[in-house]
Amino acid sequence: MPQLTEHIRAIAFDVDGTLIDTMGDLAVAVNVTLGSLNARRLPEESIAALVGNGVEALVHGALQESTGQVPAPEQAAAALALFRRQYARALFRHSRVYPGVREGLCALAELPLQLCCITNKESQFTTPLLEAAGLSAFFAFALCADRAEDRKPAPSMLLAACSRLSIAPAELLYVGDSGVDVVAARAAGSPVIAVTYGYGKARFGERRPDGVAGKLADLPQMFQRPADVRAGLTWMPMGTTP
Repeated sequence: MPQLTEHIRAIAFDVDGTLIDTMGDLAVAVNVTLGSLNARRLPEESIAALVGNGVEALVHGALQESTGQVPAPEQAAAALALFRRQYARALFRHSRVYPGVREGLCALAELPLQLCCITNKESQFTTPLLEAAGLSAFFAFALCADRAEDRKPAPSMLLAACSRLSIAPAELLYVGDSGVDVVAARAAGSPVIAVTYGYGKARFGERRPDGVAGKLADLPQMFQRPADVRAGLTWMPMGTTP
């Protein structure tokens, strides 16, 4: 079978759980918000399970889990406003770039590939976060879900990136950490690799990626070495299961 990567002209990356472990700062912002509303604080692992579908879903889910009740619209709106203010103050205080990410991006930047970000994080948080993490220079642009209808698993941001890069969807490799990322890539018609260290922890059920990577530093080897010696990567033809 021809190497799937031989037709790849660009790579797009998810942010939370793929490039940056943002859970520390997200958890602080969520719990400060809950505390301000006299609601029970949540353990970090409970908050991690709510990440990936935008801040509204994160805050709404945290409120519901904390109180045991579906929040009223006015309570959810107040909590969302509190969260946005708190999180914007400290985007990279407890967060960290995952091991292997800088090395992988540096190596990929030497190849004839275009790099960008596609994330359900809003632009008001994504841009300063990438800058604070020292990663923004690697990417031509970042597409963010500032509109609810653009959020993954919808394929719209991936298709918009392809249009902006003047490539076909099959020429864009998407790298993420969750089933939402896999579904979005499938809907767009793009191949997808999942990292095993993120919030999704490579548990995808029926939503199988085309391959998995233990660290981002392994990714450049796909483009440099034969499939049978790609250390750290497990590659599967599209539509198959391991």
